[in-house]
Amino acid sequence: MDNSKRTIWFPAKTYGWGWGPPVCWQGWVVMAIYVGLLVAGARWLTPEKPALVIYVIGLSVALIAVCWWKGEKPGWRWGGKKE
Repeated sequence: MDNSKRTIWFPAKTYGWGWGPPVCWQGWVVMAIYVGLLVAGARWLTPEKPALVIYVIGLSVALIAVCWWKGEKPGWRWGGKKE
């Protein structure tokens, strides 16, 4: 689907590769769920075991997948918009 016809939840960063902070309420809900699940996992999983690391990696992969799906196309940017 063309980027101009869909709502972008996570805009591309101005400098570097990746996405910036959310620009709509859906993106903020995704971020709040991510942070809430991170806090819950840190509270209930012990850091001595690899379960916490696997949990954090899994949550982060899920967040990246949502950003990829509902964000602008990622790529290196050096401050200017491509025409």
